[in-house]
Amino acid sequence: MSRQTPEAKAAPTTRQQPLEAEQEAFGSLPPRNFCAELYDRMSAAYGPQNWWPGDSVYEIMVGAILTQNTQWTNVEKAIRSMKEMGILEPRKIASLPLDTVKAAIKDAGCYNQKATRLKNLTAFLIEKNLDFFRLRKAETAVLRNELLGVNGIGKETADSILLYALGHPVFVVDAYTKRLFSRLRYRWMAKGSYDEIADFFHHQFPRDAVRYNEFHALIVFHSKYYCRVRPGCASCVLKDLCYYDQS
Repeated sequence: MSRQTPEAKAAPTTRQQPLEAEQEAFGSLPPRNFCAELYDRMSAAYGPQNWWPGDSVYEIMVGAILTQNTQWTNVEKAIRSMKEMGILEPRKIASLPLDTVKAAIKDAGCYNQKATRLKNLTAFLIEKNLDFFRLRKAETAVLRNELLGVNGIGKETADSILLYALGHPVFVVDAYTKRLFSRLRYRWMAKGSYDEIADFFHHQFPRDAVRYNEFHALIVFHSKYYCRVRPGCASCVLKDLCYYDQS
């Protein structure tokens, strides 16, 4: 039996788990099936999202780099340009001069940085012998750390590659996720760390890549067309569940 101080005897306390402490700090969390309710409503309203668009595993990975800090329509233009130039293939990107890659992806913005990042990612993939089957079967945590070691790849990009290109069960956290869920009732997400928010969703659902894929895609759709910076609450399918609308 552990020793107690007189103060502890007078005012006994229970040891809190991290999630319990978080609930106390940010208000009571709804039951774990709350996210399942959101998923079902958005799925019924918007239908299958069929993410991530791409004709190959490599194209999806390229898209994950190009979409950094830009709209998807700009990514589509850049990918179309790469296809027209016949360079959307790892060994071609690896062998091309950096300036050629920059010119090809100019429509995606920040092309100086992104061209270098594409080169870095491609070099990593070639080191792995372009063995996408083995990458799919790799231990998720190990592969994630390796991707994060590639210069220019952060957590959101790494998780997008893991989930959408390779089918690993990780949840992608982005600005849309933070905005929607901090308005719904999880206010702490507005300033929560990436890993804290990702762990929350891993707690809400079993580890299921298909479900994580579709849920994130639905979040993006809903946030682009309804839960915008200036939200369209009147036509929102989630408004009766939302603290923001009720306030």
